[in-house]
Amino acid sequence: MTTFTRPGTSLKEPIYKNMMRSGWSLLLGLHCVLSIFTCGRPDVVRVYFGGARPGDVGGPLVKIKRLRQLFREAYWSYNLVYVLSNTPYLPDFALRCLKWRKVPIVHNQNGIFNASWYDGDWRLMNKRMARTFHQADYVFYQSEFCRFASERFGGHREGPGEVLYNAVDTKFFTPGGATWIAGERRFRFLLTGKINQHLYYRLESTTKGLAEAVLLGLDCELRIAGWVGEEPRRRVLALAAQLGISDRVCLTGPYRQEDAPEIYQWADSLVMTKHNDPCPNTVLEAMACGLAVLYSNTGGVPELVGDCGIALNCEQSWTAIHVPEITDIAAGMVEIAPLTEDLGAAARARAVDKFDIAFWCMRHKEVFANLVKQ
Repeated sequence: MTTFTRPGTSLKEPIYKNMMRSGWSLLLGLHCVLSIFTCGRPDVVRVYFGGARPGDVGGPLVKIKRLRQLFREAYWSYNLVYVLSNTPYLPDFALRCLKWRKVPIVHNQNGIFNASWYDGDWRLMNKRMARTFHQADYVFYQSEFCRFASERFGGHREGPGEVLYNAVDTKFFTPGGATWIAGERRFRFLLTGKINQHLYYRLESTTKGLAEAVLLGLDCELRIAGWVGEEPRRRVLALAAQLGISDRVCLTGPYRQEDAPEIYQWADSLVMTKHNDPCPNTVLEAMACGLAVLYSNTGGVPELVGDCGIALNCEQSWTAIHVPEITDIAAGMVEIAPLTEDLGAAARARAVDKFDIAFWCMRHKEVFANLVKQ
C-alpha cells in the first residue's frame, strides 16, 4: 500500500476558527434556552437544525439543504432538533435543556475524527461529537462503517437507530447517454469533492495512476471538479506537468448542486481514492448517472458500490492514510474502461433500487412524526 503521512497532509483547525466555533456554540446555546419555552405542539413536525447551514458542496451542507426542502426550519416553536455529527454545535447546557423539556433529538452520525487525518485533538473532537450521539432519541448512521466507527471512538450507544445511507435524486441525476468507444475519444475519469490540503493525496494518487495508465496504453484524461484549495491546485498542476500529462488533467472549479448532473454525465468513470470515506454523496450521484466506480476498498464506499465497480485493495487504518498502490490504480483504470457500459448500467440500477431519495425522505418523515407524538 501507499501510505501518506508527509507533513502538511493532515488537518488542524486554526485557533481563530476554534474561537469562532466556541462563540457560535455559546450563542446557539443561549438561543436554545430562550426558545425552549416556545416548543411547538405535536400535530405538525417543526424541526430546528441546531445551527447547521445548507449549501452545495460537502455532505453536511447538502444534507441540510435537502432536509430544509422537506421541513422548513423552525428557529422558534420547534418540537424536534436534528443534529449532524459533523456540526456538533449545541453545548452541553443546551442539550440538557432540550432533554428536560422532552424535545426529541435526532442525530445523524457520519464519520469520526482520528489520528490518520486530523492533526488536532481528535479525542476531544470525538468527545464533542459523542455528546449528542449518546443523548439523542434516535440515530441515523450513514453506513455500517459509520456505526462501527462511532462506537469504536465514541463508545457503545444505548438507544434506537438505523443505518440510512445518504440518498440521491435519481430523477435528477440521470445517465447522459454517451458511450465510450476505444479510438473515438479519450476515456474520461472524474474526481469530485472539496479538496483541502489534507486531501491532496486524492489528487496525487489519481494523477499518478492516470500517467501510469497512459503508459499502459489507455488513452484517457482526468477532470477534477469541485472546490480545490490553492496549494493542492498548484501542486497537482505541477505534478501533471512533471509527468508529462498536463493536457490530460483539467480542474474545472466549484459547481452548484443544480449543475452536478452535467459534471457526471461528461465522465465515463468516477475515481475515489479517499481513505475511509464514510458515505460519500459523490459516489451515489455518480452511480445514479451511470458511472462505474474505481475505488479504494475502505470506509463505507464498498457498501455503496457493491459489484458495480472495481475495488482497489487498500489497508484499513485509523492512524495513517493509505491509498492503493499507484500500479494498482493504473491497472484498475485500464481494466474498468471496457467494462463501463455494463458496470454503469448496474450502478444506475443499484442507485435507483437502494439509494433513491424518496426512501430517505420517507424515513425522516416517519421517524420525526413518531418522535414528536411520543
